[in-house]
Amino acid sequence: MEPLLPPVEKLADPALLFVREASELGGQLHPITRKSVADLLRIINTYHSNLIEGHNTRPRDIERALAGNLSSSRERRALQLEARAHIDVQHLVEQRLAANAGLKITDIEFLLFLHREFYERMPEEGRKVRDDDGTHERTVIPGKLREDEVNVGRHVPPPPAALPRFLERFSQVYDPDQLKGLDEVIAIAASHHRLLWIHPFLDGNGRVARLFTDAYLRHAGLGAHGLWTASRGLARHRSRYFEALAAADAERWNDYDGRGARSEAALTAFCEFFLGICLDQVRFMNGLLGLEGLIARIEGYVARRAAGGLGAKLPPEAGSLLREVLLRGEVARGEAARITGTSERTARRILNTLTSEKLLLSDTPKGPVRLGLAMHAVGFYFPQLFPEDALDDRPVPGR
Repeated sequence: MEPLLPPVEKLADPALLFVREASELGGQLHPITRKSVADLLRIINTYHSNLIEGHNTRPRDIERALAGNLSSSRERRALQLEARAHIDVQHLVEQRLAANAGLKITDIEFLLFLHREFYERMPEEGRKVRDDDGTHERTVIPGKLREDEVNVGRHVPPPPAALPRFLERFSQVYDPDQLKGLDEVIAIAASHHRLLWIHPFLDGNGRVARLFTDAYLRHAGLGAHGLWTASRGLARHRSRYFEALAAADAERWNDYDGRGARSEAALTAFCEFFLGICLDQVRFMNGLLGLEGLIARIEGYVARRAAGGLGAKLPPEAGSLLREVLLRGEVARGEAARITGTSERTARRILNTLTSEKLLLSDTPKGPVRLGLAMHAVGFYFPQLFPEDALDDRPVPGR
């Protein structure tokens, strides 16, 4: 297999649109508010990446896991730990990229790092893999290349002995430091398929590939401060995603279909699909993060709470404070009375209510407050970010 990079002229239009619109995402938001949204997007990314694997972990269960509140149900607890592991690795990737501008994200060392850090955080049962017929169970060793022959549907990945050679070629072809302009953008899509084609690990290849792609997007400056996630689009089109991956496994059709063993036309089609997903998700988040609409939804949420809907009442003046915090990033507590037009005592009560519900966050009891994106409000602030029933707090049937 020769990892190929499709000709740039065949994918220039979707690649250019994606670059242009990703560079504009979140530009209206204050950097502190942007960080709050990025914290939420890690949960969104994790939820959808796990959903692609067939693991439906409720967003509120993920939120609880991050707070150390794990379910007494063994199955729900395992899903929580899986989600927390994914978020931990996202943090580690961001830290490594920030600390090392020259990080070689296509090198085998980085791929092993992603796999190792994820599986070391998994519960014991999460490291067990059974054959399709359920007769043979094997244990995944964190950060170790597979030593067994495997089948992935109709695809037979390279044998274990050949993996180092394939991964070395992968590292060379898709090294972003060796690519320029739109070639780097197209390589993000192509490398996503080719890594899954190689299938370097016994299990966890999908998770590693998506974490790797997240890192590649950030390295290329297309992560938009973490304000969008490709996994949401891939999960929403899960069947098409798997079909597109399988189609791109095709061998070269004829002498006009590239120069490697794999079909250039099939890989181009996958890249077009993948870049289309990326563009769609950037546009979706651009719509949600427009200030005018976001302010209206936050104030509408407060108005519904103030009218007695959605549970305990909120003071109507809370909307003014949330709006100010959204726009300014953070607000000193002493400003709350002026912003809300209430007495100091009432302002303190409003602050206490909002912080207790995590609608406002603060690092210290007397420190400035910033926007909190508590899961119970996310569906109103950012409609359609999750599937309609994802924020339902009832247990998943059978769990």
